[in-house]
Amino acid sequence: MAKNKFVSILLKSVVTLVILAVIVGAIVGLKAVQIGEIMAAVPTMQPPPASVATANPQRMDWPVESKAVGTVTPVQGVTLSVESPGIITELSFESGQDIEQGDVILKLDTRSERAQLSAAEAARDLAKISLERSSQLLDRKTISQAEFDAADAEYKQAVANVENIIAAIEKKEIVAPFDGRLGIRRVNLGEYLNPGTSVVSLQSTDPIYVSFYLPQKDLSYLEVGLEVLAESDAYPEVDFIGTISAVAAEVNDASRMIEVQATLPNPDGRLTAGMFVNVSIARSQPRSVMAVPSSAVLYASYGNSIYVVMPAEEGDGLIAEQKFVRLGERRGDFVEVLEGLSLEDNIVSAGAFKLIPGAPVAVSEGREPEYDVNPDPDDA
Repeated sequence: MAKNKFVSILLKSVVTLVILAVIVGAIVGLKAVQIGEIMAAVPTMQPPPASVATANPQRMDWPVESKAVGTVTPVQGVTLSVESPGIITELSFESGQDIEQGDVILKLDTRSERAQLSAAEAARDLAKISLERSSQLLDRKTISQAEFDAADAEYKQAVANVENIIAAIEKKEIVAPFDGRLGIRRVNLGEYLNPGTSVVSLQSTDPIYVSFYLPQKDLSYLEVGLEVLAESDAYPEVDFIGTISAVAAEVNDASRMIEVQATLPNPDGRLTAGMFVNVSIARSQPRSVMAVPSSAVLYASYGNSIYVVMPAEEGDGLIAEQKFVRLGERRGDFVEVLEGLSLEDNIVSAGAFKLIPGAPVAVSEGREPEYDVNPDPDDA
């Protein structure tokens, strides 16, 4: 009885295992068929076309110019200081004020000097009377020539003494030596000043100098009177136009650069001494170049390249082919192409970074950004 029960259980287990084996085999077989079908389809599968923007190379006229960074310097500039010691009794200016030549800037206390001047003038007048009397006596032969000469010398000495005191009084005030704009005041009313104490800086503002350096290769065209364009980030909408006023007599033997000075009208005083400006000088007539957006170029150590869109050999689609190019100058959003492209080529201007040679592409309308040879970025 027990033996029959054991055999029954064994048969059920064997049947169960056989059924499981059949099920597993069926599943494995089905998956093998599916994988085989996928592997067979892989060679014929194509990736979806990459979305790109396209453009054509452009023929542009680029000015032939030299560029440099210049520094604004005054035609005349000085730090006004006192020659004589004294207490400030008058301040006739405010910081940043525009003044004219001859305007009084500052006065020191001159009471002591004016008292000395009064005494000196009295002595001079007395010496003059004495000289006139001596002249009459000399005519009558009452005094000798030596006595007359002594009176004459005494009078001249008195006159010189008066002039010396007047000069000392004049040194007690500062007068503007030229038209210009004052800087920040460094002294206060009632302050005692020693000789040489700085009071305020004075810079002429119109015209103004711009000094900059150019490489020695530019010497062939540099000449006085050549037009210069200066731009400042303080006034991005304004072009300051002037001319070259001087070229240095020697090239710096360390940098091989030569200093150039330009003179620019500055009636509004916008350009201030010490500012830096971007300077450009047109060397000749503009040159014609073939240019493409710089975003179209793939830069690499083994060579720079650009993708060109062309019809696929099979079907109606488009593919991207890589062309190696030789580049020239870059300006703004454009770069010059010297070799490797033609004006008829339809190049990938955006999205080239995700392409490989022969990759299918789809041109996306309205995706191409705006390009500018002289971009003006908004830093606001």
